[in-house]
Amino acid sequence: MWIESKSRGTTFSRFAAQLALLLFFGKRASAEIRYTIPEEVKEGTLVGNAAKDLGLDVTSLLERRFRVVSESKETFFEVNPDNGFLYVRKKTDREELCQGSGVCLVELKVIVENPLEMHYVAVEITDVNDNSPCFPEKEQAFEIFEQTLPGRRFQLLTARDPDAGINSIRSYTLSSNDHFEIDIRQSDEEKIPFLVLKKSLDREQRSKHTLLVTAVDGGKPQRSGTLNVSVVVLDSNDNKPMFGQEMYQISIQENVPVGTSVFRRNATDPDEGPNGDIEYNFSKTLKKNVYDVFVLDKLTGEIRVKGSVDYEENNIYKLDVEASDKGTPPLTGECRVIIKIIDVNDNPPEIEVTSLSNTVSEDVKPGTIISLISVRDKDAGLNGKIISSLTSDLPFELKPSYKENIYSVVTKEHLDREKVSHYEVTIKATDCGEPPLSTFKTLNIQISDVNDNRPQFSQSPVQFYLVENNIPGASIFSVSATDKDLNDNAAISYQIMRERSQNDVKSFLNINSDNGQITALKSFDFEILKTFQFQVVATDSGTPSLSSNVTVNVFILDQNDNAPVILYPVSSNGSAEGVEEIPRNVNAGHLVTKVRAYDADIGYNGWLLFSLQEVSDHSLFGLDRYTGRIRTLRSLTETDEAEHKLVILVKDNGNVSLSATATVIVKVVEPKEAFAASDVQSSATDEEENNVTLYLMITLGSVSVLFLISIIVLIAMQCSKSTDYTSKYLPETNYDGTMCHSIQYRSGDKRYMLVGPRMSVGSTIVPGSQANTLVLPDRRGASGEKIR
Repeated sequence: MWIESKSRGTTFSRFAAQLALLLFFGKRASAEIRYTIPEEVKEGTLVGNAAKDLGLDVTSLLERRFRVVSESKETFFEVNPDNGFLYVRKKTDREELCQGSGVCLVELKVIVENPLEMHYVAVEITDVNDNSPCFPEKEQAFEIFEQTLPGRRFQLLTARDPDAGINSIRSYTLSSNDHFEIDIRQSDEEKIPFLVLKKSLDREQRSKHTLLVTAVDGGKPQRSGTLNVSVVVLDSNDNKPMFGQEMYQISIQENVPVGTSVFRRNATDPDEGPNGDIEYNFSKTLKKNVYDVFVLDKLTGEIRVKGSVDYEENNIYKLDVEASDKGTPPLTGECRVIIKIIDVNDNPPEIEVTSLSNTVSEDVKPGTIISLISVRDKDAGLNGKIISSLTSDLPFELKPSYKENIYSVVTKEHLDREKVSHYEVTIKATDCGEPPLSTFKTLNIQISDVNDNRPQFSQSPVQFYLVENNIPGASIFSVSATDKDLNDNAAISYQIMRERSQNDVKSFLNINSDNGQITALKSFDFEILKTFQFQVVATDSGTPSLSSNVTVNVFILDQNDNAPVILYPVSSNGSAEGVEEIPRNVNAGHLVTKVRAYDADIGYNGWLLFSLQEVSDHSLFGLDRYTGRIRTLRSLTETDEAEHKLVILVKDNGNVSLSATATVIVKVVEPKEAFAASDVQSSATDEEENNVTLYLMITLGSVSVLFLISIIVLIAMQCSKSTDYTSKYLPETNYDGTMCHSIQYRSGDKRYMLVGPRMSVGSTIVPGSQANTLVLPDRRGASGEKIR
C-alpha cells in the first residue's frame, strides 16, 4: 500500500498567503495534508500518522478530543486518539464514491480542542482493477443486405467498466473472419465500437455470420468481457433514415413538470413503403437512469419528461436516438441529443455546527472563538453562493476562514453576565438565487459568572441609635450588603475591621460573619460612652475575593438609670438632712434654705422637680418645684411651734421617674439668738458653699471634658464623611443650683438635641417623649426643625 503526505502551498506566494491567514485567524485551521490509498483495502488499514503530520502532541490527543469529522454521509476513516494514526474504518469502493476518471478525494476535518483547532485531511482513493468490462446485453444481432458496400459501419453495444484510468476499457477485439473488422470511435470519455464491413457479403454463399467481440481493460492482470454478434444477410433496402444533423443541443430547467416535451426532430427516408416507415428508439447503450427521466415516442420521435429532473443529481444527459425504417433489412440513422439542465434555486443553504462551546466565561477577551460552522448549498452558480450573517446585534460576529463557506463565531466585545446571562445567537445563511432561500441556525450560549463585582452596602455611612443598658450578648443591629455575582462569588461574609487604637470595638462587639448581625458583648452606659464608630468589611467567596467596607456610627441614647443626688443639705454622716434656724420675726417670703440636687442623666431624665413630701405646717412653708427654694408663706406667730420638719422629694422626669429625699429641720428662735446663730451659721455656710462650689466645678469639668471629646469625634466624622455632623455640649449652671446640660448634633438634614432640665428662652418642651425631643425655632429659615 502506497501512502503519500503532502502540504499545499509549495510556492512562496501561496505560503505567504497561508501565513497571513493563520496570523489572522489564530489556530483555527492549518494547511491540508493529503494521503493516497487504493480502494477496497481492509478495515483497520493504516492510512498515515495524522497527528505527527499535523504537528500535534500525541500525549495531549485524548485531552484535546482528537477526532475526525467527515463531509460525507458515511464515515470511512477514523483516528486513534492514543497514537494519532488515521485508519480505514469502512471498506471504500471508488466506483461508489466517485464517478468518472477524475481524482477521487474524501475530505476530512480533524478537530482538536483546548485550544480549538481544525485541520483538513484529504484522502485520495486510487482505483484498482476490480471490475471486468461488461456489455449491456450478451448478444447483438444485425441484418445486412448483400448489396451493402464495404466500409459500412454498424455500431456495436458499448461495454461498461466502472474502473477508472488505466483500469478502464482500452480496446475491443473481434474474432477472426473474412468480412468484418472492428473500429473504435472516441466520444468524450468513452470508446464506441463499430462493426465495419470490409468485404461485400454474398447471401447465397453464407446467410449468417457469428462473431465474438471482446472488450479488454488496461489493468494488470487484464479483465475482459464478450459480446456475441450475429449478422443475418438480407436483400437490399439501400436508404436509411437521416436526421438533419448528427448532434442537437438543448437546455431545460430542472424540476420541469412530467410530460413536458423537450425535443422533436423527424428523420427522413427516401424509400417508399415499409422501407420508408420510420420508428424511433433510444440507443441501447444509454445509462439506465436516462430511461427513468425521459421517454421517446416511437412514432413521432418526440422526447418528453418522464421523471424528476434534478440538476444536483445530473446536470447533462446525452441521448442517442435511432431512427429505423421498416424495410428488409431495416436501416437505421442515428443522432445524439445533448440535454443540458439549467439549475433552479430549489435548495436552501445547509448550516453545520462543527464545534460549539455552550458555556462561555464572561471575562473572555474579544476575538475568542465560540463555535466553528460550515455552510453549503447543493445548487450551482449564484444559486449556490452563500452569504452568512448574524440576525441580531449581539456581542458576537462571524469571521470567515481561508476556506470558502467555513466560519467561526467569535466574541466582538466584552461580556457581562450581570447584564445578559444567556444569548441565542441565530446564524442566517442566504443564497444569491432568485428568489433567495435562507436557513437559520440558533446557538444557545450560556455566560458563566466570574467574580467581578464587589459587595455593596445599601447606604454609607450607616447610623444606629442604641439605648443604653442593653443586654450583653443580645443582637443590637445588623448590616447587610449585596453582590450581583452568583453562587460563591455572591456568598458574603462580614467582619469588623480591627483598629490600631486602644479602644478597639472588637473588644465589646461581635459580628455574625454569615448574616451581619452585630452583638454587644457588654452593656453600654450613656454617661460613660455616648458615641463610637467602627468599620464593617463585607467579603465575597470568589477567587480572588473582593470586598468593600462601610462606616458604622453608633449613638448611645440615654435612659433614666440615675437617681437624683442631694448635694445640699448633707449632714456629717452623709445623710441628706440639715438644720436651719430662722428668727421668729421674719416676714412672708423669707428664704429659709435651698435644696440642691444633681442627676447624671440628660433631657427629661435629668430634669429635676422638687416637692414637699412631709411638712408640719402647710401654711407656713412653701417650696419652689423648679429651684428647690424653701420660703416662708407668712409671718410667724407666738402660737407657731419652735421646730418644724420638712421632707423634700426630688424626682426626675423620666418615664419611670427616680427620686431622692432630703430632710430639713427648721428651728424658730428669738431674734437675738438667731442673730448670734447667724454668725456661726454664716461661717459654716460659707465653708459649705465653698465645698458645694468645688463639687460643682469638678462635676462640670468632668462633663465638659467628656463632651469636648465627643465634639472632637463628631468633627472628625464630619471631615471624613459627606454627612454633616455638628456636636455641641452646653454646660450651664443655673443660679438656682440645679445642673442643666444638653447635646446638639446634626446628621444630614436632621438636627438633634439632647436637653437638660432647664431650657433656653424660646424653646418648648414636649412632655412624655421617650427620645427627649425638642422642637427648636429654625433661625435659618421660616420653618422649624424637629430635633431628636
